[in-house]
Amino acid sequence: MIRVLNIIDTMGSGGVERRRLSLAKLLDKTKFELKIICTNAVGDFPKEFKKHNVEIFVVGDLKSFLDSKQHKKVQKIIGEFKPHIIHGAVFEGVTMAAINGFYKRVPVIILEETSDPQNRRWKGNLLMKLLCFTAHKVIGVSPAATYYLENKINLPKDKVVLINNGVVIPNIDDSETIKRSKEKHHILDDEIVIGSVGRMNSDAHKRFSDLIEAFSIVAKKNTKAKLILVGDGPEKENYEKLAVTLGISDRVVFTGYQNQIGMYYSIFDIFCLVSAYEAFGLVLVEAMLHKLPVIATNVGGMQFIVDDNKTGYLVEKFDVDAISNKLTILCDDVGTRIQFGENGYRKAIQNYTEERYVKNVENLYIELIKKEKISEH
Repeated sequence: MIRVLNIIDTMGSGGVERRRLSLAKLLDKTKFELKIICTNAVGDFPKEFKKHNVEIFVVGDLKSFLDSKQHKKVQKIIGEFKPHIIHGAVFEGVTMAAINGFYKRVPVIILEETSDPQNRRWKGNLLMKLLCFTAHKVIGVSPAATYYLENKINLPKDKVVLINNGVVIPNIDDSETIKRSKEKHHILDDEIVIGSVGRMNSDAHKRFSDLIEAFSIVAKKNTKAKLILVGDGPEKENYEKLAVTLGISDRVVFTGYQNQIGMYYSIFDIFCLVSAYEAFGLVLVEAMLHKLPVIATNVGGMQFIVDDNKTGYLVEKFDVDAISNKLTILCDDVGTRIQFGENGYRKAIQNYTEERYVKNVENLYIELIKKEKISEH
């Protein structure tokens, strides 16, 4: 039995937690035992892990790189669990995995770059590079992440491995459920719904303001268009005020946080994500698996997910006019929407399922265990 200890930051509702849940669900339980350390745990994810008999240890915030109190907690767990593999993701998780895995002589250390760190300062880059020296392999979750590892912090190419994120293949809602969902948000059958999903923590990241402004241009030309934004955070109130200022508050729906977002993909006709930076863009793949045409900014991992003019459109970040132009094209042309949606679905099924992700991670685990000649007992 191979014992694997994953270490992440807060367990909330993000992509890192979802991928760890995929591992909990699909890793061969006759070969692997999985436990997780996180700084905090909120929402329903802890219950989901419990269903798969995965124990979670909550250690509290890592207040600094050398937070000895937190490191001692991690070391205690390592000493009791005796993992063969320690796998850290997100900067805090990478820090705890690298330092304590090295100190406790964990046989295999795997670190994971889950972001496209455009704004990471030189000190952060240097720290990341130093932490990666402890690792046997460093995973990049997209070509953008591996580019950062190989070219920005200059890791040896044989240490870096690309494992694209994976997404659960959704169950498509039935027509009655879709009908009720539309009624809930007062959407008429002949209206075209543009949707987006994401945390509203900082407009510097997701740039919902650009999407709202672009939609205001579309709304002047197309009276049947509506915009639904799924997510919550401190910026939500500012976005609501922007919609009022632009005179489109009656055409924009803010749903707040939603634990189950599959229903919303089912009522979208077009999906749009115009982030300033994005390591991967899981919600794009989720939209593609719902056969939606997508519009995304040409940044980070999204430029590799979206095939321009085939599965959707790529636009430059901050370009409100370009966003509105592409939205207008898709609103006006149902044939293109359908074709892009079909193309995107095929690409997502081939490249971005959770089954493919878990198999790649499992293969890496086994490869490193064999390479290091580690006994699994």
